[in-house]
Amino acid sequence: MPLYENVFIARQDISGAQVDALTESFTQLIADNGGAVKKREYWGLRNLAYRMRKNRKGHYVLMNLEAPPVAVAELERTMRINEDVIRYLTIRVQTHEEGPSAIMQNRGGRDDRRRGDRERYGDGRDSGERTAEASVPEAMEP
Repeated sequence: MPLYENVFIARQDISGAQVDALTESFTQLIADNGGAVKKREYWGLRNLAYRMRKNRKGHYVLMNLEAPPVAVAELERTMRINEDVIRYLTIRVQTHEEGPSAIMQNRGGRDDRRRGDRERYGDGRDSGERTAEASVPEAMEP
């Protein structure tokens, strides 16, 4: 059976539980048409690149599918009709990635940094601090 990756964006004003229910209904639809969802990832509420249908944010969900083309066509038809789905994209792939997707791997990178830490100069002052000597141009010195 062919392998697919499907990512859809749900409206920002629905809850996480509603997104889970929506994903579960799509999973059941694929199963009813002879396919299977191998992996589901909820990427969270993220900013959109531009406004879509008056939304600035959206709930992102990834599904790895193993399904016949008829099941994928029915899934896309259902997503097109559903008013909670802003956008979707389905692509055919040769193999599914093992482990978490690149989005989920990248998610921990920002959390590792502590907020408020500044880069320090060798003399111990913060990069945001300026001394009186640094603010006066050399041409104006006596």
